[in-house]
Amino acid sequence: MKLYIGNKNYSSWSMRAGVLLAAFKIPHEAVLLRLDMTPGSAFYETLARITPAARVPVLVEDDGFAVWDTLAIAEYLADRHPELAIWPRDARQRARARSVCAEMHAGFGRLRNVCPMNIEAALPEVGARLMAEDAGLRQDLARIDQLWSEALAASGGPFLFGSFSAADAFFAPVVMRVTRYGLPLSAAAAAYCQAIEAHPAVAAWVLDALKEQDFIPEDEPYRTARA
Repeated sequence: MKLYIGNKNYSSWSMRAGVLLAAFKIPHEAVLLRLDMTPGSAFYETLARITPAARVPVLVEDDGFAVWDTLAIAEYLADRHPELAIWPRDARQRARARSVCAEMHAGFGRLRNVCPMNIEAALPEVGARLMAEDAGLRQDLARIDQLWSEALAASGGPFLFGSFSAADAFFAPVVMRVTRYGLPLSAAAAAYCQAIEAHPAVAAWVLDALKEQDFIPEDEPYRTARA
């Protein structure tokens, strides 16, 4: 299998799928394309030949069968590898894990918009300003903290459903945002961030992101402020 991804420093959607495959040691080849959604770019043209969505991530089988969208990729991998606990084994916990992934997939728009993922950056002063000014961001962060804290209390941690699952892969980019912008969390949620960052699949992704040093201006709204 091949997994087409964007820059590891910026592409939160790519991170979900990449971390999931790595965490469960599913053999694959990562194909990194420099983020550029401009029609006619190498990024756009390469992806458009694989899927009409022309977005990352895309998982492609040897015979050319393509699966795009992170939820679809997680479900496909779970179907292909029933021996792996990609989702929790218990039916109710599995449903809950899918619920929180769907909430992540569709929600937290204010966090996405004002705190774009930038693994290489350290922007606590930006995070403090945004938290003071932006009620929508505060609302998103409160819900994330509640979701993490409740799941951890029910499972006993260190991950949302005890052992690492698709839910944790989905929230890994959120952890990157929260920690890079220094957003305030409860003790339980902060401990969860530490557990996620220490996971080998996440740590490897972060290391690769730091090595890229490929800065894309449109993905760096705060770089001038911190230069």
